[in-house]
Amino acid sequence: MNTGRIIFLNGVTSSGKTSIVDALQARDDILFYVVANDLFEEVIGEKYLHEDYWKYFSEVIIMMYHTAKLFSNLGKNVIIDGILVEQPELKPHYEQLKNILCDNPLDIVEVYCPLEICRKRNIERGDRRINLSDEQNVIMAKNIQYSCRVDSNKYTPNECAEIIIQKLFYNTSK
Repeated sequence: MNTGRIIFLNGVTSSGKTSIVDALQARDDILFYVVANDLFEEVIGEKYLHEDYWKYFSEVIIMMYHTAKLFSNLGKNVIIDGILVEQPELKPHYEQLKNILCDNPLDIVEVYCPLEICRKRNIERGDRRINLSDEQNVIMAKNIQYSCRVDSNKYTPNECAEIIIQKLFYNTSK
């Protein structure tokens, strides 16, 4: 059995990752399963998140990567909707991701959006702190080797999804 591709959409909150996930899942040509920071965060009780957020969140992030690996090993394509951050509890986060998925086809996609646009999106969403994207940008892992980059401020989610598919699955540039 072939392993499925793992596409990690990496970007700060409100950069457009989840909208791109929705566009990728709506496609007829490739089926994707999704694992996401937000979904895995929900498995932790609020009490523990308030008590020591990074300790408990870092544990489920690693579980999320193992879940993506399991899907891939079963021949399923997987999208990880997340952000590679470097916090003491996760260091070296980027290296841990690569080690866990070293035997699986992994592509990391930079989902870029200017921080001022992310701030506006945070306000519109109403469920995120206005400066959360800025805070995450400061702790984002450095020197990530990206397979491709999409700009959600310049392109719609469907256009971003098309760029990703063309570049990673059909090896054409768009």
